[in-house]
Amino acid sequence: MAKISPTSIKYMIYGKFKAEGAIEKPDIIGALFGQTEGLLGEDLDMRRLQKEGKIGRIEVDVESQNSKTIGNIQIPSALNKTETTLISAALETIEKIGPSTAKISVERIEDVRKNKRDFILKRAKELLTKVEDDMPKSREITHDLDHQTREGKIVKYGDDELPAGDLSNEEIIVVEGRADVLNLLRNSINNAIGMEGTKLPKTIKELSKEKKITLFVDGDRGGKLIVKNVTSNVEVQYIAFAPDGKEVEELTGKEILAALRKKIPRDEYFGNKKGRKRKQKTEEVEDNKKQEPGKKLKGDEPELEKLLEEVEDNKNVLLLDNNLKILKKTTRRGVFNAVKKSGKNFNAIVTDKATPGIIKTAEKFNITNIAAKNFTTSSEKVNLISL
Repeated sequence: MAKISPTSIKYMIYGKFKAEGAIEKPDIIGALFGQTEGLLGEDLDMRRLQKEGKIGRIEVDVESQNSKTIGNIQIPSALNKTETTLISAALETIEKIGPSTAKISVERIEDVRKNKRDFILKRAKELLTKVEDDMPKSREITHDLDHQTREGKIVKYGDDELPAGDLSNEEIIVVEGRADVLNLLRNSINNAIGMEGTKLPKTIKELSKEKKITLFVDGDRGGKLIVKNVTSNVEVQYIAFAPDGKEVEELTGKEILAALRKKIPRDEYFGNKKGRKRKQKTEEVEDNKKQEPGKKLKGDEPELEKLLEEVEDNKNVLLLDNNLKILKKTTRRGVFNAVKKSGKNFNAIVTDKATPGIIKTAEKFNITNIAAKNFTTSSEKVNLISL
């Protein structure tokens, strides 16, 4: 007798029976085969179908109740839907099992493949979600590849092992650190070298004897101090600044090129320094008039946690008043101009990452608090709240 493969089962016939006397499993199996024989023709004879593996092993559960017998029948079928329903209907023609009067009724026919399809669909959704979560976006792949390629171009130059690109050109750009060099390399400006700090390395002094140097610094007070220190010790031809409140490492390609196009000859920079100092002092006085120091936050304000959710894992910045109400929403790069142009009194800044540019903006405009998840530097003037 051929056995039906579990993988071939398409349908499961579920039936019930009730007999007026005591019967056993062999009586029921015999009735199923014997009393349906010839009803549907030779092709749908249950004995033949089971031999051919189109009807599986029939399962019968028997339970005696007083003088009666009841139970359940399960018949697996590899036939098509129409043939399976014909077999099921034929079972209900059985009126006698063994010596007892009996009745068989088919409760339902279950499509076994539907359960498999439901499982497949559910599992496929789970796998798809995982694939989408783990699959990096094209932009991320491109960015990572570009980052790794550019970073691979950095070499250690001179006895001080300073981070540098290709210094074979007659003109080179001196920046503050490795991150600045990397940003220039990303934007196809390869003739850069970093000082790795505010202290002037000996390597830069030696390079100044044979190269034309453009000193490219951050657009803040620290950048101006670096200019003063470097130009006092080596020959520099040009000086370039990042936009106000921004650092070289965070500039876009367009901003880098714009800043370098505006580079100032060293003599011209120091020749107009007094005039610029006077103008800068006037601007700082005006800026300070716009903003009076606000109240100092304790850091346990529940509103701050909620506000952090709006900027978490992105580059947005929230500018708040004394009541922690959002007065303005901007980006890390745009925070300086947003504060400068608004004319409003901001008491706190909420951001995912407090960059040096954000902290310096808060110091310049007397913004009392910065609440962030991460801080890249410290401040004595601003109340830094770690969330």
